[in-house]
Amino acid sequence: MNNLTPFDHNNYHPAPQLLANKIIAVTGAGAGIGREAAFTYAAHGATVVLLGRTTEKLEQIYDDIENAGYPQAAIYPINFEGAVEKDYEDMCNSLDNAFGRLDGILHNASELGERTPIANYSTDVWQRLLQVNVTAPFMMTKALMPLLQRADSGSVVFTGSSVGYKGRAFWGAYAVSKAATENLMQVLAEELDEVTNVRSNSINPGATRTSMRAAAYPAENPATVKQAKDLMPLYLYLMGEDSKDKNGQQFQG
Repeated sequence: MNNLTPFDHNNYHPAPQLLANKIIAVTGAGAGIGREAAFTYAAHGATVVLLGRTTEKLEQIYDDIENAGYPQAAIYPINFEGAVEKDYEDMCNSLDNAFGRLDGILHNASELGERTPIANYSTDVWQRLLQVNVTAPFMMTKALMPLLQRADSGSVVFTGSSVGYKGRAFWGAYAVSKAATENLMQVLAEELDEVTNVRSNSINPGATRTSMRAAAYPAENPATVKQAKDLMPLYLYLMGEDSKDKNGQQFQG
């Protein structure tokens, strides 16, 4: 059974410079929740490292942050499907040279895959989703942990889903990958607890107006689901100092 922690978005009021001087990496920063989070983190003072596979999309959010007058972001293109351990080691070295530490990671990038019975599920798609949704966050977190431990208060935030708490027919590798993501978050949280200054939590965004949601529910009226910006108080909370004592918790968006 999952033990979701509710969050009162309406009564959390982050300080305007909540993330001042923090270095935060956001995966899947080119679209959807990742894009909104990257912009919001920058708006609250963070230097954001924009990660994703489509450079054009990363450049667009980079320009939006620049034009708003927020701290200059950094672009780091990476294809999580094909990335190997050395790619993450190179990422660590690049971020170390540029910033010397890392205050947070938002693991937002993921793929939906096929909506089909297990009996018909493509093995190639299965392996790709587990690679992108589980193995990539594992390798990236492992490689960047030395930088996180240099921060005064490091935060790793994983992205969950309701189908990761209870499997649902036809959700295949996506559901399995999200269950694995929650377990990875919990294992990491217990290992970090009281021996480092890094914490690990997850967010289940719930129904949110994104392209992935539209692909999963093509008949749904997008006006009936919340926008990504409505989730941002929680995303700020888990990256800021107000959540320093939260570790191993699953938050409901």
